[in-house]
Amino acid sequence: MAALCRVRHRWKRTNCIQLLTRNLTGTFDYDLVVIGGGSGGLACSKEAAQLGQKVAVLDYVEPSVKGTKWGIGGTCVNVGCIPKKLMHQAALLGTALKDAQKYGWQIPGPISHDWSTMAEAVQNHVRSLNWGHRVQLQDKEVKYLNVKGSLLDEHTVKGSTRTGKEVLSLTVLFPVLQIPGAVEHGITSDDIFWLKESPGKTLVVGASYVALECAGFLTGIGLETTVMVRSIPLRGFDQQMAGLVTDYMEAYGTKFSWRSVPKSVDKLSSGVLQVTWTDEQTGKDQRDTFDSVLWAVGRAPETKTLGLEKVGVKLNKESGKILVAADESTSVPNIYAFGDIGEGRPELTPTAIKAGKLLARRLAGQTNELMNYDNVATTVFTPLEYGCVGLSEEEAESRHGKDSIEVYHAFYKPLEFTVAERDASQCYIKVVCKRGGDQRILGLHFTGPNAGEVTQGFAMGFQCGATLTHLKETVGIHPTCAEELTKVNVSKRSGLDATVTGC
Repeated sequence: MAALCRVRHRWKRTNCIQLLTRNLTGTFDYDLVVIGGGSGGLACSKEAAQLGQKVAVLDYVEPSVKGTKWGIGGTCVNVGCIPKKLMHQAALLGTALKDAQKYGWQIPGPISHDWSTMAEAVQNHVRSLNWGHRVQLQDKEVKYLNVKGSLLDEHTVKGSTRTGKEVLSLTVLFPVLQIPGAVEHGITSDDIFWLKESPGKTLVVGASYVALECAGFLTGIGLETTVMVRSIPLRGFDQQMAGLVTDYMEAYGTKFSWRSVPKSVDKLSSGVLQVTWTDEQTGKDQRDTFDSVLWAVGRAPETKTLGLEKVGVKLNKESGKILVAADESTSVPNIYAFGDIGEGRPELTPTAIKAGKLLARRLAGQTNELMNYDNVATTVFTPLEYGCVGLSEEEAESRHGKDSIEVYHAFYKPLEFTVAERDASQCYIKVVCKRGGDQRILGLHFTGPNAGEVTQGFAMGFQCGATLTHLKETVGIHPTCAEELTKVNVSKRSGLDATVTGC
């Protein structure tokens, strides 16, 4: 999440306010000022510095309502991808310990998990990454300023340490604030990874990938967890695959409260939280008590404090995001925006990093290459991981028509699941192709172990115009889950059983 000004600036202090201004000769001291020290902003600033630009990065984290605060690196490093994947790994290890006994390992006594040990280790790793980013900025001679940035005009950036919203941060969507007790008694993903003590019995409100990932690892480490879903899970993802993910989670032990809308959160004298919600299927109110309520209903950009409209930067009025062109430019010539803050851009760390680097190279006159946002692979790190690249089946039908696509699929059983006697009912592969001709692949979807590793490898084929023929001509590595993709041959249209038999 980053926005930047391609101008030269001079710093001037006025009490606790710092200003980037022109001097009397009309010259400036910085070529590039980046507002936002997340993955994209850091990548852009370091790339620009390597290309000879003089660069400053402004980044400041306002504590959450619960007082959670972290260092440079943005959402991914501090309250997103990194701590999430590590806690997901903790849950996977718990499952592996159970499987191990089927493989002959003698494990005395009951298996238990200690939250504080895990949390301390994860938090220490995140802090090491914060330190590493600061060292890298220093080594590349990028000026790092722990201040909140905003625009005074198209050539002047103000930095402030006064209390206020975090610039370019993504915060919990505002509708949540309208629910009594939500703010004072709830936590968000900004807090969950920095808790020193176990959250205990937890209600996760929302069905985004963040919600399901958090619910998954909480269940995996032995905590009673319920997911409250208003409409559909994993909006924007293939809905058949989303259903497999939640089916597996339910079998895994996560409870789901479908078509439910929270009404209030009250703290009882015992200290537990009583949540009241409406079951939209029956129209009746329901209640239950929890130790923690985690709001994971999405994030909204905090762009109001940036001074964007004052200098002419246009926003999408509904989303609050910055309107950007293919080259990340805004409506003001020397101001650019990329990462989560850009309207229509995927909210993914790798795209922000690549977009930031390419922008720095274009501004330095090194290339004309634009960021390609098509066919970006991603993975949802739920207990049964889901990786995908390209179009969902629904999107393919919408764009090309149902009669113009062919969907090949397979239910398979990972070899690792056999001896452990684990249910593989939701381990599934789907390859969406154009019908006829060479059957160009439009989308590839995979649920199973190590989905991210599997999907990353096949994603490169999308950049080369991969077809079903290419897939079938690829020799698989045996025995792996990934090889099942090279053997897929049953179409949905055929109506034949897609269950893989044999090894």
